[in-house]
Amino acid sequence: MTNYRDVLKVAAIGAVLLAGSCASPHDELSMADPAANHPISVEPHYSSIKLNFSAPEAGLLPDDAARFDAFVADYLSRGSGSISVSAPQGAGSTTALSYFGARLFALGVPRSRILVGTRDDADARVEIGYIAYAAKTDPCGDWSDNVAMTYDNRTARNFGCAVQHNIAAQVADPRDLIEMRPTDPSDAARRGQVLDNYEKGKVTAAEKSNEQSGAVSDVGKN
Repeated sequence: MTNYRDVLKVAAIGAVLLAGSCASPHDELSMADPAANHPISVEPHYSSIKLNFSAPEAGLLPDDAARFDAFVADYLSRGSGSISVSAPQGAGSTTALSYFGARLFALGVPRSRILVGTRDDADARVEIGYIAYAAKTDPCGDWSDNVAMTYDNRTARNFGCAVQHNIAAQVADPRDLIEMRPTDPSDAARRGQVLDNYEKGKVTAAEKSNEQSGAVSDVGKN
């Protein structure tokens, strides 16, 4: 005769086994994490342009000047470290280096980040270059899994891949994915003013003019 307590034990063991068959193993939990399944890699790469230069009075041709300005703006936006100016060895190398160094400074590049030098090269053009970082991830499109068969409760291999690609393509500075940017120094004068107002029982927030408002819209207020 079957004992009622034995039946309960068998039923409990069966329920545990059934629940275990539906759950994902611990080592497969990363399949549901797009960052682990499709990691974004950030790698440095060298960007450069070469421009013709004859004399400071002539400067650059209009097309070259536009390319140069766009290149420097890109450097200021996402460049890392210094920007280099390399001219071929010769009588005009010093003039070329001085011209491009001054032009870089005029566009907002600190002098401490401008490196100049000469090279032994038959190419008469001046080369400007810098190191930037690029973010990328592996291509999407792995349809080896049958998404209609999900008995093992695992996500598809493509899960989150498009999102990771979008993040890699849209991030303004890929270095932000590696480390945080340094914070700006605090405003000691403003801090002292706020503390002084607090000690005197005054309002510590900045005063707003009549033109300033924090309202997004006035719709529905009437």
